[in-house]
Amino acid sequence: MQDSSTTAGAASASSSQAPEEGNWLERYFRIRHRGSTLRTEVLAGIATFLASMYIIVVNPAILSDAGIPFSAALSATVLISFMSSLAMGLYARNPILVAPGMGMNALFTYTLVQGAGLSWEVALGCVFWSGVLFATLAMFNVRKAIIEAIPASLRYAITCGIGLFITFIGLKNAGFIVGSDATLVSLGSMDPTLITFFVGMMATAIMVILRFNGALILGIALTTLLATPMGRMWGGDVMVEWSGLAAWPDFSAVMQVDIWGALKVAYLPFIFVMLFTNFFDALSCFMALSESADLKDKDGNPRNLKRSMTVDAFASMIAAPLGTSAAQTFIESGAGVAQGGRTGLVAVVIAVLFLPFLFLSPLLSLVPAIATAPALVLVGLFMLAPISKIDWTRYDEAFPAFLAIILMPLTYSITLGIAFGFLSFVMIKLFTGRIDAIKPAMWVSAALSVVMLVTTH
Repeated sequence: MQDSSTTAGAASASSSQAPEEGNWLERYFRIRHRGSTLRTEVLAGIATFLASMYIIVVNPAILSDAGIPFSAALSATVLISFMSSLAMGLYARNPILVAPGMGMNALFTYTLVQGAGLSWEVALGCVFWSGVLFATLAMFNVRKAIIEAIPASLRYAITCGIGLFITFIGLKNAGFIVGSDATLVSLGSMDPTLITFFVGMMATAIMVILRFNGALILGIALTTLLATPMGRMWGGDVMVEWSGLAAWPDFSAVMQVDIWGALKVAYLPFIFVMLFTNFFDALSCFMALSESADLKDKDGNPRNLKRSMTVDAFASMIAAPLGTSAAQTFIESGAGVAQGGRTGLVAVVIAVLFLPFLFLSPLLSLVPAIATAPALVLVGLFMLAPISKIDWTRYDEAFPAFLAIILMPLTYSITLGIAFGFLSFVMIKLFTGRIDAIKPAMWVSAALSVVMLVTTH
């Protein structure tokens, strides 16, 4: 009887502690109030992580083209993803992932470093100052004035143009598109490398269409497996070499940012473009997720928008000292929202899932360029979604948007596409008698575009 009563007492004590834990979670995240459960929140976090973990490999692959060591960029990617997603969950209490963004890494590597000739340390300085300006805008809550100044058609066009640019990079990295003296670009040789990439790309696309969780990372893994025997049999630059499973994190890029070297007049347009791109990517992501999952406050605005934008801004600022391009909200957060995730606990789960990869750089460095290329192509597809929102019958709006979209891949420069989009918008409105449509911020944008074109070209 004594054993029985002791057991009963222990059970009673255990049951009395469980509600305390549940009450703490409920009080902080308001899980039931948001119409969710603990299990749903955890599963939603896993779903978002699987949909977006490709960034752990893809971001270092792109940044390594700028000269940042792959392992150092991987450590920075994991660290900023962990820290910023944790802040999004605990401070902003939204189910949103924050990690180094596609588009921002392409801007960093192919426009600032390879295009304009900046060192990667100075380019990180530009990332830092764009984060400082972003944080200032978020703290003073001036988003409404900026939103009203930049026409929606150009905002949509910039996202689409970056998508095409990323797709072009993926096709180039795989050797699917190569240079040609006769036609500028041409299809690459139908060798084993190209065939492996094409099979991997089609397999990834099929998994995306069938809505496989983690389709992009599965595609990367599959293409890597296909490339392994190919490299052994045919050689070339696609050899996959085993160098170990785990290692201590590489922090060699930490605090290598050249903050003061980035403060040159010639670099101001780059800082502005980073600020503009990150700001509107964040805002559009919050708007889209709030609409799809009813994550709104009593006024119908995205829930905790100011706090969420503040987290995003400080994540961008902190990314530079860690050694990576700017972090931003991920639209892949919609995968978790679709699973029913509604609170910041989702973001906390995502953050925790990133941490183990801090020690897996040898394993992940196995991935060749042709394995990440299919993911880049598919990300470009996802980023083209806003193209249907542009009114193509209004040529005064459509032409600047078209110019921004088409010039990004054709000039191999995101900033040039944005610059000519802004300039053409101002000129068309000015010479067609619609000067009232040009807000002060657009005049400033056009002036910065001229400065950039003059100083960098």
